Amino acid sequence: MRIKFSKADFSTDHPLVLMVSDGGGLLSAAEALDKKTNGSISRVIKNEDFEGTLGEVLVLNAPNGLKSSKIVLVGVGDPKRLQVGSAQLVGGKIYPHLAHQNAAYVIVDSMPGSKLSATEFSANLAFGALLRSYRFDKYRTKEKKKDQPKLKNLIIGVREFAKARKIYSSLSKVANGVFLTRDLVSEPANILFPESFVERARELKKLGIKIQVLGEREMRKLGMGALLGVAQGSQRTPRLLSMRWDGAPNSSNKRPIAFIGKGVTFDTGGISIKPSGGMEDMKWDMGGAGVVTGLMRVLAERKAKVNAVGVAGLVENMPSGTAQRPGDVVKTMSGQTIEVINTDAEGRLVLADAMWWCQQKFKPHTMIDLATLTGAIIISLGHHHAGMFANDDELANRLTKSGEETGERVWRMPLGDDYDNQVKSQIADMKNVGGRDAGSITAAQILQRFVQDGVKWAHLDIAGVTWSNTDSPIVPKGGTGFGVRLLDRLVAEHFEE
Repeated sequence: MRIKFSKADFSTDHPLVLMVSDGGGLLSAAEALDKKTNGSISRVIKNEDFEGTLGEVLVLNAPNGLKSSKIVLVGVGDPKRLQVGSAQLVGGKIYPHLAHQNAAYVIVDSMPGSKLSATEFSANLAFGALLRSYRFDKYRTKEKKKDQPKLKNLIIGVREFAKARKIYSSLSKVANGVFLTRDLVSEPANILFPESFVERARELKKLGIKIQVLGEREMRKLGMGALLGVAQGSQRTPRLLSMRWDGAPNSSNKRPIAFIGKGVTFDTGGISIKPSGGMEDMKWDMGGAGVVTGLMRVLAERKAKVNAVGVAGLVENMPSGTAQRPGDVVKTMSGQTIEVINTDAEGRLVLADAMWWCQQKFKPHTMIDLATLTGAIIISLGHHHAGMFANDDELANRLTKSGEETGERVWRMPLGDDYDNQVKSQIADMKNVGGRDAGSITAAQILQRFVQDGVKWAHLDIAGVTWSNTDSPIVPKGGTGFGVRLLDRLVAEHFEE
C-alpha cells in the first residue's frame, strides 16, 4: 500500500473518508458535501444514531451528486482531547473498511479546539493505517490471492500536504522496524533459529549497523555457562548477536544505551517440558530479540543521533540426551553460579550472560532488557501492559510516559530483598526459580544480580503483549511488535543529542 498526500479533492471517484466530531457534528469537508447533497449525510447520521465517538465508523453509499461510490464516516470524538494516538487509532479503524478497494481518499480537516494540527493528524492517521495493514501470509498459497487486500493507494487530502508527507516519512521508518519485529516473531522455528536469525540481522549492515556474532566456541572461552547450558540440548548451535549504531560519534559521552533481547527461537521447556497444547506458540519466545532488532533498524534508518547497541542471546531450548537437567549448576560469565531447578526458566539464564557480556564489552550507561520471560506476568497484568522492573526511578518514569504516548503501556512492578531471598540456593549463589509466588518478580531479581554498579537498568517482561489472538486498531492479530515504538520514543525524547 502506497500512502500519498495531496490537496483535498472532493471530485474523486474513490471511496471518500470524512471526519465527524463528538455528537455527530460534521467537520468542514463533511459539512460541505452534506450541503451539496441536500443534507443526505446528516440525515443518515441521525437515522443511524452515529455519535462520532473516537474510532466509530459508519459506511454508506454515496448520495447522488458525488462521483464517489462510497462514503466512510469516522468519528474523532472531542477535538479538544485529540492526541497523536487518537489519529493513529482513526487510521487503524478505517483501514479494514478500505482494504478491498483499489484506492481510497481521506480528507482531514482542521479541528477547532484541537492541539493537534490537521497536518500532524493526517500523518499519524496514515501511520495508523499502515500499522494496521500488516499481514504475514508468505506461507499461504491457494487462499492468499482471494483474501489479500487490494488497496494500492491511500490518499490523504490535507492543506499542508508537504509537511504532512515529511512527518509521515519519519513515522514510516518506525513502521519498518515494527514490521521487521512482527516478521521475526511470526516465523516458524524451522525457518528462524539462531543461525538464520543472525543472517536476517546482517541485512542491517547496509543501514550502517555494525554486526558482531559470537559462536559456541567464543562463548565457551568467555565462560557463558548459563546461556550455553540452555542451548546444549539442541542440534541448533547458539549465537550471541550484537548490533551497534554509532549515531552520535562526536558525543562527549561515548557510552551507549543498550538493549538486550531474549532470543529463544523455540522453547519446549527442555527436560521440564511444557504441555503439548499451545506449544506451537513458543516460536515467539524470541520476541525480545525481535524487538531489539526492529528497534536497531529504526534508529539506523532514521539516523538517530544516539550511540546504541542491541544484543540478542539466541538459543533453542530442546529436550535430548545432552539437555540440561533439573539440579544442574551452571557458572555464568560473571562468575556467579546458578542452580537450575526448572529448565523451562531458561530466559533468565540466557539474559544473565548476554547482559554481563554487553556491559563488559560496551560499557553502557543505561541497559534495558526485553523478554517473554514469565507466564506469571500475564496472570498479573493480562495482555494490556508489559511488566516493568527498574533500579532507577527516572528511567522508570520515562518508560511509563513513553508507553502512554505510544499506547505500548508498561506497569512498574516491585523489587526488594524479600523477593531476592526466594531465589537463594543451598548449593549455589542462586537458583533459577523462586517458587510460584511472585514469579515475575523473582525472575527480575535474578536479572538484577547481573547489573553492574552505576548502570541504570530496566527489565520489560513482554510475555503478555508479544502476540495477540485478536485484532486491535493498529495491531492485527499475530506478532505485535510491542516495544519498538515504545523504545524509539524513549530514545527520541531522552537520549538523542
